[in-house]
Parts: sequence; C-alpha cells; structure tokens
Amino acid sequence: MASDDRVVVIGGSSRGIGLAVAHRLIAEGASVVMNGREQDVLDSAVAEVTAGGGRAVGVVGSLARPGVAFAMLDAAREHFGRVDGAVNCAGVAEPLGSSILTIDSEEFAAQIDAHLVSAFELTRAAAEVFVAQRHGSIVLSGSAAASGMFGGTGYPAAKGGVAALGSAVAADLRSTGVRVNVVMPGARTRLSTGPDYHAHIDDLRDRGVLDPGVHAMAADPAPPDYVAALYAYLVSDAAADVTGEIFTAAGNVIGRHGPSPMSLIAYRDHTDTPPYTPDEIHAAFADQAP
Repeated sequence: MASDDRVVVIGGSSRGIGLAVAHRLIAEGASVVMNGREQDVLDSAVAEVTAGGGRAVGVVGSLARPGVAFAMLDAAREHFGRVDGAVNCAGVAEPLGSSILTIDSEEFAAQIDAHLVSAFELTRAAAEVFVAQRHGSIVLSGSAAASGMFGGTGYPAAKGGVAALGSAVAADLRSTGVRVNVVMPGARTRLSTGPDYHAHIDDLRDRGVLDPGVHAMAADPAPPDYVAALYAYLVSDAAADVTGEIFTAAGNVIGRHGPSPMSLIAYRDHTDTPPYTPDEIHAAFADQAP
C-alpha cells in the first residue's frame, strides 16, 4: 500500500508505538512530523527514521500544551508542502499499583492531560486544517484499560475519554470528508516491560481483575511494529470509507468494536404512569437475573 507523498504528523513519536508508526509510514513512502517532550530523545528518533533516506522533522513539546499541535501542522506544510493525516500516540503510564485510594488530584490531572487533552489538542488543530481542505484522517490512541481490566484510575478515565472524543468528532465531521478513528493498541514498550509491570499484572490477575487469558497476552506483548500497520492503513486512501470506528490491535490480532446495545431492564410509558419506586426497580433487576 503506497503512501506516495502523504504527510502525517505523529504526536508522541519519539519512542514506543509512535516511533513504530513513523517507521512504518516512512517505509510506505510518507513524510512525517514527529514529536516528543525531550529534545535529545526526539532528535535521536528523527535521525533513526531518516537514516535510510526517509523524510522527517521534529517538533518538541508536550502535545497537551496549546500551540504544539498547531506547530506540528505548520511544520508539515513548511517542510513538506501539505498534511494529510494526524496520529496521536502521546501519553504516560499511571504509577503501577495506583488506584482511587492512592492517586491524588495532581496525578489524576496529569493523566487526563497526557492522554485526553493531547488527543483534543491534536484533533482540534488537525480538524481546522482538514475541514478547510476537505480531506484528512485523524487516528487517536485509546486503550482496553478504559474497561478497568488493568486497574488504575486516571489512565482508564483518560482513555475512555479519548474513545468518546473520537466517536463524537467523527460524527461531527462526517460530512466534511474528514475521518476520525481510534486504535486501542497492545504492544511491548517501556511501559509494558520490567519486573514492576509484571508484578502489577500478576496482582491484577490474582485479585480477579484481569482474567488469565488477557493476563497471558499482557505478559508477553508483541513489539509495537505489529500495531503500526493499522495506523498506517487508517491514514491512507485505502481507508477512505472508514470513520467513527474503534479498533483493537495487538500482535497480529485486529478487532473492531461495534456500539454496545442497551439491555432493557424495564419500560412503561411515562405519559400515563407514575415514576418507578425503588422497590419496583429492585424487582425489575431481579427479573433480569440469570
């Protein structure tokens, strides 16, 4: 699948999944604008992806800070003449073992900032450009952690917000030619390796939070280049009809998450009946018990 002269900005691409996405896009023929918080790490990442002749530039800074995302899009147009896609892989790990009993307000806000606010800032900046040119693809990074299966508080809350943001913006922009999708990746990075990480997921399994099958996958995830291809596909013209979707990508597993149907517990017409009493609600729940 050739990307030809496609230009993509990638938030959080100095390490991990974002760096793998940059490598993949350059292999497909794209040019990329990379991003990270640390100048030396970002410079090394840009040098790495351009070593074989690829085209990339870097914009340093936290993507959650107003202006960084706009600077990335400006850099794309200045250096490469256009911009076609925006991918967000920015984020940080919640401290291992963190829970509602240990996280403080500042730590919670930092998680929302790193994941949800960064997604908003890049989406806002890209949407402005893409709507004006009547084409463009935005791909955000969510997480299965939003279901609570990996514990934590701020990280799952932020990732759940990313999924909601992607779905809402996709619906809002559907008529403009701009596409928005969310990928929930699972991959081996510095955030999913090491003795502390393994102790964390072992504890979640032992407490019944993480089922044994998911634990086994989390204990030995595939490298990030296994999930990079889905990001590259979603910013390509081959995915021109794909928007408003939430995908899982882990190793060679790719899944699509459809809307969750409501399970009806009780119904009666409010125009000619009074509100339910708590006892009636309890009885309705009891009738639904397996």
